[in-house]
Amino acid sequence: MRKIEALSILKNIIKNAYAPYSNFKVAALVEGKDGEYACGVNVENASYGLTVCAERTAMFNFIANGYKNPQKLFLYAPTDDFTPPCGACRQVLSEFNDNLEIVIFNGNDEFKTYKLSDLLPNSFNKENLERNKK
Repeated sequence: MRKIEALSILKNIIKNAYAPYSNFKVAALVEGKDGEYACGVNVENASYGLTVCAERTAMFNFIANGYKNPQKLFLYAPTDDFTPPCGACRQVLSEFNDNLEIVIFNGNDEFKTYKLSDLLPNSFNKENLERNKK
């Protein structure tokens, strides 16, 4: 998917974000290797720990729709700076592709691109669990 197309989708769905406490809306789109994709927005809760970020919502939708092999995450927050995924989101994303390409858009339609493995080196993964089984 081209970046301009992803940004258009993200700008359209960000209005669905539920952020009455932080007023910080975020939209995300996960794309698979065959062009399939799923979207998500952040959904807050009065009990803050139950809030779910857009990145996790998008990845969970991607998996729930039966898609495999996520390749890219497009992320949008209408801010001056670039808003990277939080630590919890990085860990969840690494479960499905620790080399995921992450394209982050800001409110000026500028973007930066990262590899998840650069943002979360040495993530906890399936191999950690396998090595410790007795």
